Amino acid sequence: MDLVADDEPASAEELQTYVDDGRAFVATAGESAVAGYVLIDLVDGNAHVEQLSVDPEYGRQGLGSALLKRAEQWAAERGLGRITLCTFDEVPWNRPYYEQRGYRRLADHEVTPGLAGLRAHEAELGLDAWPRLCMARDL
Repeated sequence: MDLVADDEPASAEELQTYVDDGRAFVATAGESAVAGYVLIDLVDGNAHVEQLSVDPEYGRQGLGSALLKRAEQWAAERGLGRITLCTFDEVPWNRPYYEQRGYRRLADHEVTPGLAGLRAHEAELGLDAWPRLCMARDL
């Protein structure tokens, strides 16, 4: 999955939009090291996990779960009934990770127009070289 590994991170300007809107949460290590983060969008009236990343150095410490719970809390505080995400289907640390946290695969007929648009954009970027799916958790 070199394409994914080599993907450029979001620009400072893109990240600042999430920060300004209160849709970015960061897990730190020590006083200033960023260990992980989650970015949240709104898609078709639901919260959507745009990106959840944890530095491998800090992996398997519960940071991803804590960030995901914070995103869910953010959504619930706004009265949103669902949180969605798109992920790799066959990568051992993706789909199963979210399933263990209460997310389920969306059937084709459940994929909203906004999610379908996101998936089309991912395909344009080449991410469909590996099977992807949409998942959701009702809040």
